[in-house]
Amino acid sequence: MILIPLLAGLTSALPAAAFELHSADIHANAKLDEKQVFKGFGCEGGNVSPQLSWSNAPNGTKSFALMVYDPDAPTGSGWWHWVVWNIPATATALPTGAGTADGAQLPAGSVQGRTDFGSTGYGGACPPKGDKPHRYIFTLYALKVDRLDVPENATSALVGFNVRANSLGATSITAKYSR
Repeated sequence: MILIPLLAGLTSALPAAAFELHSADIHANAKLDEKQVFKGFGCEGGNVSPQLSWSNAPNGTKSFALMVYDPDAPTGSGWWHWVVWNIPATATALPTGAGTADGAQLPAGSVQGRTDFGSTGYGGACPPKGDKPHRYIFTLYALKVDRLDVPENATSALVGFNVRANSLGATSITAKYSR
């Protein structure tokens, strides 16, 4: 009978599995495919958002937010490529192409914000020609609230402020691109 309490104590001491972000379309520190490159601004990519899936969200997660950012853009403040919030806690993936302007493939209730391209939806990589490879950081946040109360036309900075204020944890994949 002593064995059962001992085993119960051991299992409760095990660390929780890490919150992880995965993709069939992008790989950590690898070059983005032309499908994920912007179409415009001199770039001729497919402008298709990558497939993303995640596992082991922190306990208490009530929704998710996804923010895609290029810290290497020559703006002094980086460049926001995709911002999605109010992704339901029941979601575990976004399919390839979910970042269309109409958001038709996003889970119900999800909201996409305006990117630094000035439009809603995914805006792919498009660094200046001849610039060093830029990093594209895809970060998924687990949030402690069901929804963020920000306007649909909120800036990425305002969304980011609210996301970080309500974050239980985050996981990222960083890919690169240059032309």
